[in-house]
Amino acid sequence: MLYDTIGQRESEWAGMTASEIGEVGGQDGSLLVIPVGSVEQHGNHLPVITDTLLVEAMVDAAIERLDDVPVVVTPPVWSGFSPHHLSFGGTLSLEFANLRATLEDIAHTGIQNGFDAVLFVNGHGGNGPLINAVVSTVGVDTDAEVLGTTYFQLASDRIEELRTTDTGGMAHGGEFETSLMLALRPDLVGDLADRDGEPMDEHYEWGGQDLLDGGNVAVYRSFDAYSESGAIGTPTAASAETGERIRSIIGEELAALLVAVHENNV
Repeated sequence: MLYDTIGQRESEWAGMTASEIGEVGGQDGSLLVIPVGSVEQHGNHLPVITDTLLVEAMVDAAIERLDDVPVVVTPPVWSGFSPHHLSFGGTLSLEFANLRATLEDIAHTGIQNGFDAVLFVNGHGGNGPLINAVVSTVGVDTDAEVLGTTYFQLASDRIEELRTTDTGGMAHGGEFETSLMLALRPDLVGDLADRDGEPMDEHYEWGGQDLLDGGNVAVYRSFDAYSESGAIGTPTAASAETGERIRSIIGEELAALLVAVHENNV
């Protein structure tokens, strides 16, 4: 279950009392972290909760590495902006304006507990432009510092060195996400035999090629224009060992970001 560890971490909003949250928020340089995922199809081998589960796990990996940083993590926002996945079924998507308003409301009400900064940590590519917008819409209305990042874009150079596939192999449901799932929740990973997704085939060379190569040109396409299975990349190249190394790298990088935000707001 997604929330089976509630109350086991001092930094987890859902397991804290209101007064405990206020105590952390009132500390100098306090930071509120809001993980944002999605519920969407990931081919025939990964569950629809993949993006939400992984972003929550990456935030946990960062929190484990912190010492004396006043931080609280909200429950993950589990529904993202995923209209491009709807043709495959299994996807629960919010409208752009609704998700934007939801994230704005969560941030504003969270900040009311005294936090000096708020960081949105995104786990779904389709949420990226929306979260960038929310950083501005929330930031202009509060004295708190507002930031946003997409976890799989952190330390992409270091992760690039781990890959066993060419560019395109770490696309949606490919080597990257499947490796993390094998490391974190192997019980949710289906049989990988003959489950390779199609290689990424974006017409424009400036467009995104996989999770580590987002490209410089945005283009909208329904996902069934790329794939018959819903997955893109090479999940059969995934391994739990690669997943553990990716988790460690992202945990270190995200922890460094959290420390920097804290220090900038002291």
